Amino acid sequence: MEHIIASFVHLANPTVFLFLLAGVAVGLTVGSIPGLNDSITLAVLIPVTFSMHPDYAFPLLVGIYCAACYGGSIPAILLRIPGTASSVVTALDGYAMAQKGEAGQALGISTTSSVFGGITSSIILLFFAPILASYALRFGPPEYFALALMGLSTVAGMSGGNMVKSLIVCLIGLLISTVGISPLTGYPRFTFDSPNLYDGIPFIPMLIGLFGVTSVLELAETICEQRLRSRAGEDVEIKIPRIGRVLPKWSMVKRLLPTWMISSGIGNVIGIIPGAGMLMAIYMAYDQTARRHKDKDFGSGVPEGVAAPEAANNAVVASSMVPLLSLGVPGNSTSALFLGALLIQGLRPGPALFRDTPDIAYLIVVSFLVANIVMAPMGIFLGRTLSRLIFKLPREVLGAIISVLCLTGAFAVGNSVFNIWVAIGFGVLGYVFNKCDLPHSPLILAVVLGAMMERGLFQSLTLSHGSLSIFVTRPISLVLLIGALFFVATPLIKSVYRRRKNGKNGKNGEGAQHA
Repeated sequence: MEHIIASFVHLANPTVFLFLLAGVAVGLTVGSIPGLNDSITLAVLIPVTFSMHPDYAFPLLVGIYCAACYGGSIPAILLRIPGTASSVVTALDGYAMAQKGEAGQALGISTTSSVFGGITSSIILLFFAPILASYALRFGPPEYFALALMGLSTVAGMSGGNMVKSLIVCLIGLLISTVGISPLTGYPRFTFDSPNLYDGIPFIPMLIGLFGVTSVLELAETICEQRLRSRAGEDVEIKIPRIGRVLPKWSMVKRLLPTWMISSGIGNVIGIIPGAGMLMAIYMAYDQTARRHKDKDFGSGVPEGVAAPEAANNAVVASSMVPLLSLGVPGNSTSALFLGALLIQGLRPGPALFRDTPDIAYLIVVSFLVANIVMAPMGIFLGRTLSRLIFKLPREVLGAIISVLCLTGAFAVGNSVFNIWVAIGFGVLGYVFNKCDLPHSPLILAVVLGAMMERGLFQSLTLSHGSLSIFVTRPISLVLLIGALFFVATPLIKSVYRRRKNGKNGKNGEGAQHA
């Protein structure tokens, strides 16, 4: 406890606190720009921190990591363009709320949910890191395969009543995930002899295309329709949505509290499992929330649809540092960059970090907690400022700005023109999906989890010499498979029951008519 108190006192130093504030500001700004994310920013800044004192370097990096995940929700809500991959699900209900004139409320829910998830994961990191990390090491290839399968099973719950369309899109996503070098044979698949595809289709440009470029195409279509109607003499006045109150009312806080707690719990559990990923956490949280609120039409502007993914993604942030700081095992790609930052400063992650340099170890942990608290007022200010600017811009100018940001962001991911073509291609695909009323979420989830599932399956079969029994003889894997079966079976059983009930009602109605 004395090290924790000393870290709080140390962080109260004006210079150290200023670096933390700078990190939060940079993270919010970067997160709100499509194509840029926490990993890219940290990769650029970590070499810069080599010449900085650890007391300044780590609060700066922690501030960026925490704020970038939340920052992506701002363009997701206002423009339906996720600034970061972690805001993909937020765009579903957040943008719908903005279209209904509830942009301020959506931004406020996003902010408070992110802060709640971040604070809970910071507290868990502060007090339970060594205990939780020991459980994370029990995951092997069978467990990762079962976990990926359970993640894919949430597609059934998010199908919105049309499971066939969701499964078709999911299969397309799994097909896309096979592009690249095979993990089993090392042979290139569907690369068409292009070195750009050896690592698979770039994920961030794909997201930019599906959401950013698609929104530009839809905006262009809307502008053309309005001009045609204007020439025909119709009234096409565009009403600017009112931002309204940002901070949620106390009644809304009480309504969202169970969603925050459950989603934060999911985010913390997924975060401590190395390699599980943030996207799995937000999809599972959204799916569980939709199952608990069957009376609400998710995707049409439901506050819980914003609260669940935002609480989950920020809960993953600090919890992903649990295996890194306790055992030296990175939880995800961003925490792996933190591993590089620690090594640059001459520090050794793992139990030795808390034993040999407890001042730095606890400074990092405390910085996560304070960064999430500081993020609330700064996030609300940035959200209000951006929303006022976006809603007042002419649509033609807004479309041009979005196009430049999307294509620049796609190019910046790998300094490759190929990424621009990927973004444009998936933009057209997203536009076609919208016209055919096909969901985007199963595609993204399948692309992310497909590689993990394939790798886990091949490694498991290698360990068991081709026997499938390895998936049911290991307790954690068995529990995850049962969970996946439950997620898939529940919507199917409800659908069959609903059809039988409607059929009986129809027969009763016919009988009454004959009588």
